[in-house]
Amino acid sequence: MRRRIRGFRTSAAAIVAGLGATLLSGCATPPPKSDPDALADYKATNDPFEPTNRVFYSINDGLLTYVLTPVARGYNYALPQPVRTGIHNVLNNLGSPVQFANDVLETKPRRAGDTFVRFLVNSTVGVGGIFDVAKSIGYPDHSADGGLTLAVWGIPAGPYLYLPFFGPSGVRDGIGRGVDSAVNPYTWVTFNGVNHLNAISTGLSAVDAVAPHIDDLKKLNEEALDPYATQRSLYRQLQQSRLKAIEDDHRATVPDWYPDPGATGGAKPATPAHNTLPLPVISPVVSRAGAASTAASAAAPQ
Repeated sequence: MRRRIRGFRTSAAAIVAGLGATLLSGCATPPPKSDPDALADYKATNDPFEPTNRVFYSINDGLLTYVLTPVARGYNYALPQPVRTGIHNVLNNLGSPVQFANDVLETKPRRAGDTFVRFLVNSTVGVGGIFDVAKSIGYPDHSADGGLTLAVWGIPAGPYLYLPFFGPSGVRDGIGRGVDSAVNPYTWVTFNGVNHLNAISTGLSAVDAVAPHIDDLKKLNEEALDPYATQRSLYRQLQQSRLKAIEDDHRATVPDWYPDPGATGGAKPATPAHNTLPLPVISPVVSRAGAASTAASAAAPQ
């Protein structure tokens, strides 16, 4: 056991060191002080690792285009909307323990109470989370994750990062993501030495995030002057909105983005699964801007 832990630590340290070296080698050069406007834009963008970030963006965009999108199209074709919504709700319910921990750490007892009741009700009456019964009885969902908790504690966002496989992030949010993974009880559930539950939920979360927004994401990439900069801007808007909602202690703060099969006269949005920003997919961010096409034309690259 000690050998496994020691090996894990060594591997993690090597990965972190390698990623750090890659980022440092790909830093953008600040404009000279003789160009105050360009220097001000550089500081406002807060993306000193942009050259490396764009490399990771290109890799993730290729994975999205050639791997995840075809899988998501097959997923939409094979499964009817009610089944997809049920899977989405289950994934959302699985994120409740991490959400509850962050609610407590953010010292938001009402939000923590909502999360606890939602998990209890949806896991039982909602048949393992397939049905969001708690929402219908007055316990709406909300956003909470490690990055937002650190923000509530006053830790600055730090430089923008585009993480391999995870997409838009930042130094603070990246650390928060790691903390969330560590406190997630499902991270440590293994059968015959393999974490099947975590692997399956991660894969399904990626498909679940892309499936409702295949055409929107395609339109965003086609119409935005600079899709990388547009995603960066939209991600920051979303994080600021979510942080403000926590500070204001709002109860229902998750952006609406997932189609609800019970809607009449069009798709009624429901809540996204927690902590799902897989690959370069920022579906909640796109929907927050109104639609991918609107965001592409309205959001100017930074």
